[in-house]
Amino acid sequence: MTTDAVQRRYARFAAEEAPGRSDLYAEWASGVAQDAVVQEVLARIPENRRQPPLVFAVTRMLGADLSGYDGWRAFVLAHADDVVAESAARGLQTNEPLRLAPLLPLLGEIDGPLALLEIGASAGLCLYPDRYSYRFVGQDGETRAALDPDDGPSLVTLVSRVEGELPPLRMPEVVWRAGIDLAPLDAREERDRRWLQGLVWPGEEGREQRVAAALDIAASAPPLLIAGDAVDRLDALAAAAPAGATLVITTPGVLVHIPRPARERLVERIRSLPARWITIDPPGLLDVWRPPVDAERWPGFVVALDGEVRAAADPLGRWWEWRAGSGASSA
Repeated sequence: MTTDAVQRRYARFAAEEAPGRSDLYAEWASGVAQDAVVQEVLARIPENRRQPPLVFAVTRMLGADLSGYDGWRAFVLAHADDVVAESAARGLQTNEPLRLAPLLPLLGEIDGPLALLEIGASAGLCLYPDRYSYRFVGQDGETRAALDPDDGPSLVTLVSRVEGELPPLRMPEVVWRAGIDLAPLDAREERDRRWLQGLVWPGEEGREQRVAAALDIAASAPPLLIAGDAVDRLDALAAAAPAGATLVITTPGVLVHIPRPARERLVERIRSLPARWITIDPPGLLDVWRPPVDAERWPGFVVALDGEVRAAADPLGRWWEWRAGSGASSA
């Protein structure tokens, strides 16, 4: 069993990916890169499941403390079989409700009431746009717009920076929430909650609290989540949407994780349904953008409604720039 690949992967993560985002993860990864014993444990995990953020999240779900490398190392060695088994069975699931911030104007364009169906839903935290509060700020941090649910401010406040024009904003009326995921999570289950919270890197200020509060909202009124491949399950789930509601299919950040042939089949399937489609994706991922997007010059991801470009945005929704009607296809 070779450990060279493990050593290189964790050394690169410690040097290039963790700095500036998580000092603790940088310490853990640097420790692994110098520790042949731990490398042997991690080498038992399939190569496509031994990414540092995934392995670190598994150890936290299993009970590892957010302490220095020596403590984490002791935990891994004491629970090696569990770490290997759980890592092999899981995949990264970035269920970030902040992604809804740049999607809110698109939801506001669609006549309601809405039936939301998310592909790659994880625990469904992006199925509650009407249950969160929003604060849209400018470059100086000053609030440009504030929006709360009808019953008052939410436990979850999504703060996002808007560059340039601020489009019309309104709360959508959502009457049905459903999702498809290869491994859906239940916000009511403690182990699933620990897993999602463990995917938040230590040092990401405010994110762990936001995810925890969003989990509470999802647990109070769970969405309909089904397991399986979206191409196989989409038609049946779409048919379950209530009559009189506009079906809106969302794919926030999931298509990039689907191999190209399957991704093209899924997009074709989505576009064949009587539904609206909202997505946020890398600019070079799809060829459906109208107007066309220059992937080399486009900042961030593309936010689109039925393939029509609306905004450029940070992949996790931390900032966005409205571009609808500008005709611009680049920076």
